[in-house]
Amino acid sequence: MPGSSGSGAVTRSTLRQQIADALRDEVLAGRLQPGQEFTVKEIAEQYGVSATPVREALVDLSAQGLLDADQHRGFKVHEYSVDDFRGMIEARTLVTDGMFHTLADGRLARLGPDEPRAALAGVRRRGEEAQRAALAGDLTVLIGYDLRFWRELGSVFGNPYLTDFLHRLRVQTWVCVVQRLRRLPDLRGRLWAEHTALVDALSRRDVDSARAIVASYNAHALALIERTSGE
Repeated sequence: MPGSSGSGAVTRSTLRQQIADALRDEVLAGRLQPGQEFTVKEIAEQYGVSATPVREALVDLSAQGLLDADQHRGFKVHEYSVDDFRGMIEARTLVTDGMFHTLADGRLARLGPDEPRAALAGVRRRGEEAQRAALAGDLTVLIGYDLRFWRELGSVFGNPYLTDFLHRLRVQTWVCVVQRLRRLPDLRGRLWAEHTALVDALSRRDVDSARAIVASYNAHALALIERTSGE
């Protein structure tokens, strides 16, 4: 029956996404290490599901650059270099500059004459949570709130393609650096915690300050990663 077939497709698609999300969290939490290998069968057994949605989820994560596929050996977590991180920073900057340029040109007409304050209020609350986690050195909590912060900030600018691209870049960035950061004995005071300052600058339509905050963030992150990598 058409109805039954459609329902099955939706269920499988949802399971595929759930597995992809779970594996991404495993990588970000450090439970799956860079270079670690595994097979479709191993993941299917771990989650108690069939091989098909697992294979689809792993292919999705490979397309996002988080895993490497080997026809004979299965999959492994992609190993990023510091040069990769530099490239991600450059790409991230191009995206955020484009977002801020939209704000500077006054092209956010959907926000109305009251400035983007109302639209950014919820983003600021998310930024406060990320900021607290950063100051406490709680990397796991920070990653979750930071990803949500940037996704919600991107959505304010009304371009879902840009928002999705920035989110993918930020996931890759965290995958690249998370293992390096976890080598440090104490992260308190060493992680970027200017989320609310960025939102406040954007609320004022102060694009120059917003760009300066992001530039400082990028320089801070790159210096930290270079030190932890010995490069």
